[in-house]
Amino acid sequence: MRESPLPGAVLTRVAASHLRVGTFEFAAAHGQESELAALILYTLERHDKNFSESEPPALQLLRNVIARQAKLIAQWMHVGFIHGVMNTDNMALSGETIDYGPCAFMDTYHPNTVFSSIDTEGRYSFANQARIALWNLERFAETLLPLLDEDHEKAVEVAQDALESYAEIFNQHWLNGMACKLGIFERGEEDQALITDFLQLLHKTESDYTNSFRRLNLFIDEHAPAQSSATEERNALFMRLKTAVFTSADFAHWQQRWQTRWAAQTHKSSDEVRALMNAHNPNIIPRNHRVQQALRAAEAGNYEPLNTLVRLLATPFEDSPEHEPYRMPPQPEERVLRTFCGT
Repeated sequence: MRESPLPGAVLTRVAASHLRVGTFEFAAAHGQESELAALILYTLERHDKNFSESEPPALQLLRNVIARQAKLIAQWMHVGFIHGVMNTDNMALSGETIDYGPCAFMDTYHPNTVFSSIDTEGRYSFANQARIALWNLERFAETLLPLLDEDHEKAVEVAQDALESYAEIFNQHWLNGMACKLGIFERGEEDQALITDFLQLLHKTESDYTNSFRRLNLFIDEHAPAQSSATEERNALFMRLKTAVFTSADFAHWQQRWQTRWAAQTHKSSDEVRALMNAHNPNIIPRNHRVQQALRAAEAGNYEPLNTLVRLLATPFEDSPEHEPYRMPPQPEERVLRTFCGT
């Protein structure tokens, strides 16, 4: 029984473990120090079998969890994923995403995008996810303080030193992944500005995040758009995919900077650049309106849309005619602005 009686089901989540930050919060609040120490060793043996005996296990675990979370959140953001409820009990120490709840993928790019029905203040918005992950890691570090050092002030200092690495690790993963989305193999000083400026163009033109990055490969080897029927045809495609960024005056200037950047790479052909981009920019994502359509059909007894969606999402980076309808952003009347726990 939810809003109405629904058919029952068993959902099995498979993960390296279901240990979370919340597990340690519970242990720290209700257990003995010896039990917390045992939990730390158990977690290390499960997720970091080659841990060293030369430094405190609690510190090694903290560092490893920080590194895993920084990488995971960067990967979320590369594909426009929004978790929805990033509380401490939904942060797995394995560095996996096992608590989906009211998650969603962005259609139109906006850094403050929120879908979760319970996130009324935007705490878990797209752009805020990296900061919330750090907040959760700070709570995790607090649970480990008694085993980081016998002296409380020294333990706090040790924890803060470890936490300071988070921003650098996250930024490194984020920049590396975003550079790949632009076809850049070899990182350069100008890459951050190039990435940021493209995101700002997406925001300004209200363009679709996934389609804009995926269709950017159409501009490889081009230095000026030709005024031809082919161009008109392509502009019509941009309209359907909601990628207005490509028809904006500002894009032409950015395009020249981008092409100069990837063309300067050592011994990298246009085909290699395109292959790198296609491997990091999905062609399709589970868009809210498609998920909603599949749910409604299933509720009526028709599971074919659900099975099709699941099958196609198993190969999200492929280009195929069957993928075509699933690339399309929602029409205004199809937009789903709120997602719920249990979906």
